[in-house]
Amino acid sequence: MKDTDKIGLFIDADNAPAAKIDKILSELARYGVVNIRKAYGNWKSQNLKAWEDVLHEYAIQPVQQFDLIKGKNATDMALVIDVMDILYTKDIDVICLVSSDCDFTPLVTRSLADGKIVIGFGERKAPTPFVNSCSKFLYLDKEAQPESQPKLMDDISLKCDTRLVNLLRQAIEATEEGSGWAKLGAIGSHISNHASFDQRNYGFKKLGDLFAAIDLFDMKKTNGSVLWIRDKKRSKKS
Repeated sequence: MKDTDKIGLFIDADNAPAAKIDKILSELARYGVVNIRKAYGNWKSQNLKAWEDVLHEYAIQPVQQFDLIKGKNATDMALVIDVMDILYTKDIDVICLVSSDCDFTPLVTRSLADGKIVIGFGERKAPTPFVNSCSKFLYLDKEAQPESQPKLMDDISLKCDTRLVNLLRQAIEATEEGSGWAKLGAIGSHISNHASFDQRNYGFKKLGDLFAAIDLFDMKKTNGSVLWIRDKKRSKKS
C-alpha cells in the first residue's frame, strides 16, 4: 500500500463500535486518503445513536436501510451492492470494511480478485474466515499495551500458536539471504503479501518485538539499524 492510495470506507453500523471511528481513520491515514465514507443501518433505530452522533464530525455519509422483515438485516446487502458498484465505477485502491460479520467474506474475496487491497476492522468475535480473507484485519476491542510492556500473550502462549509460528518461519525461509538470516523488512512485506496479519493483534507495536517475545528466533543488527531474523532451528543445524 502507498500513502497516496484512494480508500473507500464502508461501515456496517449494526456490527461495529462507533467509539473506535477515530482509531479506524487514523490507521487508514497511514495508507492514503479516505475518499468514500459510508455507514449503513436503520438510522431510525436507537441502537445506532452512537454512530449518529459521530457522522457529521467525521464526514461519514449515512445510508438508510430499513429492516424489511423483522429479524432479517438488509443492511449487509445494501453495503455489498454499493461496494460492487464502486469497484466498477470509481478509481479506488483500498476497500475498508468495518464489521464483525462473516457474511462479507465473499465480498472480500471478490474485491481481492479485482486487484484491490481489503482492510478489515472488527471485534474479536469476528469469524476466522472473514479475518483471514482480508489483506489486513485489525481488532478494535483490545488496544496494544505500551512498548515497555508490549505483550498480551506470554511467550508460552505465543509458541503454542502453531499458525503464527509457521507463518513467521515460512516468511523467514522465503526471504533469507544467507545462512538462514532474513531482513525484518523483507519478512514483513512477505507476510503482508500472503496473509491477513498485524502484530498489533497480538499486543505488539513492532514486528521485531513479537519475534523477540516468542524466543524461537535469533536476532541481530547490522549497520546499527538493519534487523535480521533467523529461526533458531536453522542455527542449531549450522
